[in-house]
Amino acid sequence: MSPDLRTGTPAPSASPGPVPRSAAMGALLAHNWWAIVLRGVCAIIFGAIAILAPAAAILSLVLLFSAYMFVDGVLGILAGVRAARAGERWGLLIAEGVLNLIVAVVALLWPAAAALAFELVIAAWAILTGALLAVAAFRLDKAYGRWWLALGGVVSIVFGVLLVIAPVAGLVVLTWWLGGYALAFGVMLLILGFKLRSCKEEATTAGSTSASRA
Repeated sequence: MSPDLRTGTPAPSASPGPVPRSAAMGALLAHNWWAIVLRGVCAIIFGAIAILAPAAAILSLVLLFSAYMFVDGVLGILAGVRAARAGERWGLLIAEGVLNLIVAVVALLWPAAAALAFELVIAAWAILTGALLAVAAFRLDKAYGRWWLALGGVVSIVFGVLLVIAPVAGLVVLTWWLGGYALAFGVMLLILGFKLRSCKEEATTAGSTSASRA
């Protein structure tokens, strides 16, 4: 705060403007970076199992997929609840979590359904989840890894479209596709999670430096 040369009194300093919503959302995700990394690890484990055991019974695949969707849905809802408590946007996170839980229940209750129906259920889930992630990405600041989140959404949409185009593919091919998708999606989430962690550490360091100077 510099003094006024005419009066000798300190001139009022400009008050900081409001924090942009994108920055607030990025800071919230950075605070919960571990949840993003955990989702990525679960996706990679599921993808590795699907690729290394393609001849497993369809029932086992359905149960694995249902368990993965349940965990992913719970984590998504948890992230939404944390966002709601912080007064930030939470609708998309809750919607994705509820959608994943619904898909998990459907896959668990109809394990003996035809492969075509199972493929279409997975395709619908992948397309809707990818669309929600793509929309959420453009509400995230670039510094917090917007394009990695958007790329994860695109990978999800492309996977769903491929299932719709080739609905009669064998269960082994479906298993490979599902495993490849889960691996790619998990890697994107891991990169995003560690990017968020880096942003959080930078913000913490900057805050400590400012406090020591004061």
